[in-house]
Amino acid sequence: MSDGQHVRESALNSPDVIIITGMSGAGRTEAMHTFEDLGYYVIDNLPPSLILSVAQMGGLSSGVGRHLAVVCDLRSQGLFAELDGALDDLSAHEFTYGVLFLDASDDTLLRRYALNRRPHPIAVEGESTIDAIRRERQNLAAMLERATLIIDTTSLKPKQLRSRLLSEFTHLTEQQLMEVHVFSFGFKYGMPGEADIIIDVRFLSNPYWNPEMRPLTGRDPLVRDFVINHPQTQVFLERWNALLDTVMPGYVGEGKSRLSVGVGCSGGQHRSVAIAEETAIHLTKAGYHVLSSHRDLARAERHTA
Repeated sequence: MSDGQHVRESALNSPDVIIITGMSGAGRTEAMHTFEDLGYYVIDNLPPSLILSVAQMGGLSSGVGRHLAVVCDLRSQGLFAELDGALDDLSAHEFTYGVLFLDASDDTLLRRYALNRRPHPIAVEGESTIDAIRRERQNLAAMLERATLIIDTTSLKPKQLRSRLLSEFTHLTEQQLMEVHVFSFGFKYGMPGEADIIIDVRFLSNPYWNPEMRPLTGRDPLVRDFVINHPQTQVFLERWNALLDTVMPGYVGEGKSRLSVGVGCSGGQHRSVAIAEETAIHLTKAGYHVLSSHRDLARAERHTA
């Protein structure tokens, strides 16, 4: 087996249903996480006889449902033999599907089980891990022949497997797939526990002290212009954006699928809102999938109503 190469050319693109199978310890968990990040509805160890029903219930036949990724392996014992028929049923009902087979050398699988100190999932009492691996490989031989895409993970790290799957199943980059949540908050209402990055903008000039702007928010043009166009803010934004441009690719490279950026000021009404909006614009232009919100803005608006 070659380093991460598949046996035959793949034309999977984005099928309705992906069957994830292959050798235990070859990367099925990482594959599940990757398909979840791609928006698939993922089910582990689903009996093959239920695949068609789940696909129909999920609305795939209507064209509006989420794509489905199903892990099928020998943990289901005799039910695994039903997979051939389940794939035929999908075709008969005009669902497109792909079979992803994850493989690795016996020595690699044995080493992985030794490192995580977990028993092989199909090993019976008294059976060695290497014997369970060999028995699993023999029982999977027929499904290997039906696989649409075979990936050998012998020399692949989890991040490399993720990148390989993304290259096969989406045209989006890992940067575009990482969901970035930019939100404002007020320190007086507590620190956000969910933030990966927090920036404190209480050093900026505060519109609160201007009676005209006090009842407004950072979304109002008067407040936004006051905050953003201030010379101090201009210097800050240049360096803040440069910092984000430096650290964000590192998070992408680490395979992080979600990142939260919190922007805080005293009450979460003026400065943090304006800066969070500008931050979201900058990251969107940089090619990230950005969601923005304002944690404490509703409180501020109630208090100033």
